[in-house]
Amino acid sequence: MSDAQFSYEHLTPDTLLNALESVGIRPESGLLALNSYENRVYQFQDEERRRLVTKFYRPQRWSREQILEEHAFADDLEQAEIPVAAPMKIDGETLFNFEGYQFAVFPSVGGRTFEVDNWDQLEMVGRFLGRIHKVGASKPFVHRPTIGLDEYLFAPRKALENSSFIPMHLENAFFADLDLLISVLKERWTPNVNTLRLHGDCHPSNILWRDGPMFVDLDDARNGPAIQDIWMLLNGDRHDQLAQLDTISEAYSEFHDFPANELQLIEPLRGLRMVHYMAWLAKRWEDPAFPRAFPWFAEAKYWENQVLAFKEQLAALEEPPLTLAPQW
Repeated sequence: MSDAQFSYEHLTPDTLLNALESVGIRPESGLLALNSYENRVYQFQDEERRRLVTKFYRPQRWSREQILEEHAFADDLEQAEIPVAAPMKIDGETLFNFEGYQFAVFPSVGGRTFEVDNWDQLEMVGRFLGRIHKVGASKPFVHRPTIGLDEYLFAPRKALENSSFIPMHLENAFFADLDLLISVLKERWTPNVNTLRLHGDCHPSNILWRDGPMFVDLDDARNGPAIQDIWMLLNGDRHDQLAQLDTISEAYSEFHDFPANELQLIEPLRGLRMVHYMAWLAKRWEDPAFPRAFPWFAEAKYWENQVLAFKEQLAALEEPPLTLAPQW
């Protein structure tokens, strides 16, 4: 069954409950759907009054081996006393199958949103990222992918060309600017950069805060340059980003060598994410959750803004990369 043919319509409340009961978990409360588009994630309380979360993985996306590598990485991080949402082991297993759906169960972790403009929080996140990458560098993923141009540029470009989303009056301008961006990104990409196991999608919404950070959602974990887990934490103008970068790098360096030689990859990685994101939405549009969550994606205004975004990203790629402040 292809991605386009796949539907979650058979993942009914009864299926969810039966799946959980098949591994000995009996929900006492209703299943509260949490914000997740790629997978289906629900929070509940079981008969032992534990607050738990279950994730039903989107079929055809990750193989069993790839999901188990995600779980093993989370376990490695947890063993290193890094606060991460790791799946529970039930009879020694973390991944289960029910009627074609692969699923896992996690302790529910609460917290407020990480504040990117809070310097104390940013410093602590930088420290933990250094620890995460120290663990991640100990061995690579074998089954999960490595960030590269095929997945993030070439396949998305083809998917967009084969879609019907780009308005006809914008097609020439859209693809001309997209191809120019792809050409520049190919020139700026460094294929031989050192890679390690990454969180992969370490944006502020995937960091919860209570007494410290809690890193959640390793669903996009893969091999890649360390800077991938850092650049999404930077925001504001260049002056702001330089200050944030210095704060992160100083804390990060307490546990792992900061990848200063990868700073020139920040804008290329931003460009890759931009192209990949558009194609991801197009690819998932048949899932009813996507039109509900992203109604603007089917509007001409969105695609007009993307043409402008391409030009802005091309300009950003011409700017000198961020640099660390001199150390005395």
